[in-house]
Amino acid sequence: MLGGIAVLMVVFVVAGCGGMTPAPVAESRVPTQIEAARPGAAVSVDRFYTVRKGDTLYSIARAHGVTPREMTAWNNLQDASRIAVGQLLHVSPPGAAPAPATAPGVPGSAEVLPIAIGGGIVARPLDGSPTGAAEPATGHSIAPAPTFASGDSLKQAPKGGKLPYSVENLARLQAQTVAPAPPAAAPAAQPETPAPPPVVSPPAVASSGDIDWAWPAPGKVLAIFTEGGDGREANKGIGIAGKQGDPVLAAASGKVVYSGSGLRGYGNLVIVRHSAMFLSAYAHNSRILVKEGQMVTRGQKIAEIGNSDTDQTKLHFEIRQQGKPVDPLKFLPPR
Repeated sequence: MLGGIAVLMVVFVVAGCGGMTPAPVAESRVPTQIEAARPGAAVSVDRFYTVRKGDTLYSIARAHGVTPREMTAWNNLQDASRIAVGQLLHVSPPGAAPAPATAPGVPGSAEVLPIAIGGGIVARPLDGSPTGAAEPATGHSIAPAPTFASGDSLKQAPKGGKLPYSVENLARLQAQTVAPAPPAAAPAAQPETPAPPPVVSPPAVASSGDIDWAWPAPGKVLAIFTEGGDGREANKGIGIAGKQGDPVLAAASGKVVYSGSGLRGYGNLVIVRHSAMFLSAYAHNSRILVKEGQMVTRGQKIAEIGNSDTDQTKLHFEIRQQGKPVDPLKFLPPR
């Protein structure tokens, strides 16, 4: 009886051993892209791991040769016992490889697979579409090259010398003396109204309207007005003799519109506007006594005779009608 029981026990033990299977051994190799992209697969790409059913933080850490404490710190886990299936965990210190742009397993987002390309890491979705440029494997970002505005590298040349006497250049010099105002919105461009043609009238004192002209200096006339042509050089005014420092008087009442030495060939120059049509100019002064914007009266001393920008001490005097030089002797009273 006892011998039969022993035989039955041996049979049961042998049968039980024959039904047992060996425990699975986890492979430590890195899966290929195809294996990593398979849904539900345990992904361990570079230094990340996707949690699957039955995993614990301890088992994951042991499989990757790290400690649970390190993984808790690397993944900012509040509770090491609470990890979810599909959760992506760092299995190396953050910064060893850039994290995927989106977490796999999250509805509505594409799973991202980090792929090494030429020493850099590029995060590429599993559908094959690119997500961005490669970053260096060190984790440091490359600073963009500095850009410059198109005007920063350009330098304007200094302004040239003195300007020739013209209405446009006079207006430019007047504008330079005004302090720059804050930029304002440019008004809408208005069509220019053509200026009416000048009315030609016989030269006479009466043509200057109510302007009461007087001689700007008492000296004799050294040079008369000439229009030039036929090889002759034009003289846009008259030359009046005088000594250095003799007074220069305003030929009529008006407003000083220019006082300076910016016009070529005129030296220290004063220009007075008497009306919308007439102004007078006083050149080669040794000293100017008035400022732009100042009102002067007929016979008021505005400068002193000199030889600036000329080879002779004298006063060069001009009268301009609508910007065009005219003969002063046709406007000044006879003497």
